[in-house]
Amino acid sequence: MPVGAREVGTGRHGTHHTMWRAGWASPLGPGPPPGGVHRRMQPGFIADDDAGALIVGRGLGPRQSERGNIVVVALIIACEVGFWVLLAIGLLLRYVAKMPKASTAVLLCEPLLELVLFVTTVIDLRNGAEPDWKHGLAAVYIGYSAALGHSTIKWVDARVAHRFFGGPPPVKPAKYGAAKTLHEWKTAGRWVLAAVIAIALLQGAIWYVGDDGEIGSLRDWQIKMLFLIGINVAIALSYTLFPKRERSASSAR
Repeated sequence: MPVGAREVGTGRHGTHHTMWRAGWASPLGPGPPPGGVHRRMQPGFIADDDAGALIVGRGLGPRQSERGNIVVVALIIACEVGFWVLLAIGLLLRYVAKMPKASTAVLLCEPLLELVLFVTTVIDLRNGAEPDWKHGLAAVYIGYSAALGHSTIKWVDARVAHRFFGGPPPVKPAKYGAAKTLHEWKTAGRWVLAAVIAIALLQGAIWYVGDDGEIGSLRDWQIKMLFLIGINVAIALSYTLFPKRERSASSAR
């Protein structure tokens, strides 16, 4: 048997199917003309050097891998659009249809979007897709939605109620003193929580893929999340060390 060919079956007449390259001797007949490269492939033999060409990443063909990437990106966009669509439906049910229970039920569906995105991302990796920036972005989006989704809904709800349905004006955050410092730490805490959730999901993907996989893009996202944590902590700390004070009437003059 030629070097580089692997037996996987036998022919109809008991003769092993094989693949021949230029210069190989064939028991079925004379070899190919000298100087040229010729392949005679019959089902049953796959050359070792060609087997790898049939595999992209960890078991996906190029079209399957590309399709998986498109699905992840499309689902991230769909989750973002779905978030605002569900929010709009919930607000309409609450203020127009006067159905607060139905509104609450719709708004409680928001986390299901993140769950669908998370499951789809895991399945994509499980099917052999190499992790890249899309999977990292999915983890970051899930972290943001989990940590800041509720506060975003409350922010929009208060302003829609005031502007269109005669609700009370939204409470504005404090601008000075200890109250301002507390507000900044609360805001920083939400962003830190979002980053920590994203880092945890990214680390889970790294452990799943293993050190032999392409984990560089996931590590890059983790570094970005650490940078995000640092920025928010620094901002909150600045208001602690240098609290913003309201100007007195005399100094304003």
